Amino acid sequence: MKAGFVQFEPLFGEVDKNIEKAEKLIDGADADLLVLPELFNTGYVFTSKEEVIDLSEEIPKGKTTQALMRMAKNKDVSLVAGLAERKDDKYFNSAVIVSPQGYLGTYRKVHLFFEENLWFDPGDTEFAVYDIGKYKFGVMICFDWFFPEAMRALSLKGAHIICHSANLVLPFCQDAMKTRCLENHVFAVTANRTGMEARGEKYLQFTGKSQIIGPRAEVMYQAGGDTEEVGVMEVDLTIAADKQLNEYNNLFEDRRPEFYGKLTGQENE
Repeated sequence: MKAGFVQFEPLFGEVDKNIEKAEKLIDGADADLLVLPELFNTGYVFTSKEEVIDLSEEIPKGKTTQALMRMAKNKDVSLVAGLAERKDDKYFNSAVIVSPQGYLGTYRKVHLFFEENLWFDPGDTEFAVYDIGKYKFGVMICFDWFFPEAMRALSLKGAHIICHSANLVLPFCQDAMKTRCLENHVFAVTANRTGMEARGEKYLQFTGKSQIIGPRAEVMYQAGGDTEEVGVMEVDLTIAADKQLNEYNNLFEDRRPEFYGKLTGQENE
């Protein structure tokens, strides 16, 4: 299958323009699965709870999810895209998952980064894996990469490829994702944004360099630091399904969870 990312610079608060930009990029892509950045439709640097309230949407009936569902159907592609979600009186940094058949699910970011803790509620969804017949994929958002348990949980649940929506500002993630893929023997697509977002006295510079990583830690494709582009690679998911390292070692069968209790906070997994 063909998997990839959409990298561009969202404009803060310009939801319609950001959706339009994403659609133009998606229209030019030939892919089965595409990942868009975190908060791709709103931008990232919020300065008040009121902005979160104004720019958040319900899923799946909000206009962003409806637009993504239309794109997915028209292009026969599955999409993972980050947005601010409103659910009752709570607000989440979420990723919506859609396929050509419609809405599949929502992941709410578990590990909030920096001032996200001021604006969003901590995620309350599990790390879920989506089976759409030909392959299984898992979803995580940005700072989740810092916690190896996130990708391990998705991999143990059978994900062949990890969809990673991001707004990265730290310089470490692109390299660290090589290790995450190696230790779980999976593919990963990190969709990062570009540009600097300045709002009043607050500003962040995003690193770009969206990438597709293979199970052997190989960089299959990496975008530039400030380019607007769609990167797509053909991936053989049977490689990720095989956890046998050699004649004597299987990556998952060799695990010894009875000794990991202090890591997980429980006696047994």
